[in-house]
Amino acid sequence: DSACKNRPLDLVFIIDSSRSVRPEEFEKVKIFLSKMIDTLDVGERTTRVAVMNYASTVKVEFPLRTYFDKPSMKEAISHIEPLSAGTMTGLAIQTAMDEVFTEEMGTRPATFNIPKVVIVVTDGRPQDQVQDVAASARTAGIEIYAVGVDRADMQSLRIMASEPLDEHVFYVETYGVIEKLTSKFRETFCAANVCALGTHDCEQVCVSNGGSYLCDCYEGYTLNPDKRTCSAVDMCAPGRHECDQLCVSNNGSYVCECYEGYSLNPDKKTCSAMDMCASGRHDCAQVCLSNDGSYSCDCFEGYTLNPDKKTCSAVDMCAPGRHDCEQVCVRDDLFYTCDCYQGYTLNPDKKTCSRAITSSLVTTEESCKCEAIAALQDSVTSRLEALSTKYILF
Repeated sequence: DSACKNRPLDLVFIIDSSRSVRPEEFEKVKIFLSKMIDTLDVGERTTRVAVMNYASTVKVEFPLRTYFDKPSMKEAISHIEPLSAGTMTGLAIQTAMDEVFTEEMGTRPATFNIPKVVIVVTDGRPQDQVQDVAASARTAGIEIYAVGVDRADMQSLRIMASEPLDEHVFYVETYGVIEKLTSKFRETFCAANVCALGTHDCEQVCVSNGGSYLCDCYEGYTLNPDKRTCSAVDMCAPGRHECDQLCVSNNGSYVCECYEGYSLNPDKKTCSAMDMCASGRHDCAQVCLSNDGSYSCDCFEGYTLNPDKKTCSAVDMCAPGRHDCEQVCVRDDLFYTCDCYQGYTLNPDKKTCSRAITSSLVTTEESCKCEAIAALQDSVTSRLEALSTKYILF
């Protein structure tokens, strides 16, 4: 007996019958389903099987509660007709969650610990958002195997399938050889594989190890000392990241950021100083001085920076120590000129002062006395000259 005796399943086949699947190829799919059923220990208390048919729409050909014997299942499969339209794989998986994996439709209660398994067979690329739907299904405890045929998009298969991908993603060149996967699935479902039986307690990844198993973690996580659960690796620990300035841990990964005043370069790793003196970046009233990702304020000549380090006030150029006037400083807005006290005059250097030279003032009375003295002197001189001449004649 080649039937699998040691692993009960709630197994749902989801088969693509879109326009790209030719009628003779669809017949090959139905043969594959029948041969798969032959390898299983089918029954109400063992493996239950449901079949769904999808294209642009989804049809539940029969749910888990309908047939519990192989002949009835195979007979029902032989009557399935292709739907011949688009490829709404996401819709099909969502329908399986909503309408097939329910206790009303034959799924056994969670307390029974019966694995819920989906096998998707497709030859195309999903025309809807399958990634989020498949993730929801896996989170709900549904194990997904993705079988691609001929033109199937491998990336889409990997998005749908459960981890580890090398055990859940299969590909065959044509529908003509799809039957060779039957033995592969038989090994998967029937081997004494604790990981496949779903009886392990690994939080993320179960690795079969003979008749036992080991737990492992997804990339970016590390196994805890209990050897079962996983914790996100601190990707920002020294030596783990390539960030130039700041590393921000992000659930098993990281992103780079920069200090204030710097911006992240297109390589998303290194940083460059921003021009903090660019228009709109600073609040300096007069002069902005850029300084390696920061800035400081300054003022024009004749002004001084206020205590707020932003605004400026005009300097008192006549304050002590600011000018070089010897006597008087006269302020003129931002400049100054020198002057002198009364009785002094400004020297040509425009800075120093000298005492002024003043003329003697002569009164009218003094002026008259001078004139009288001068007249007397002239009269005396004339008389002396006359006497001198007289004596010479005689």
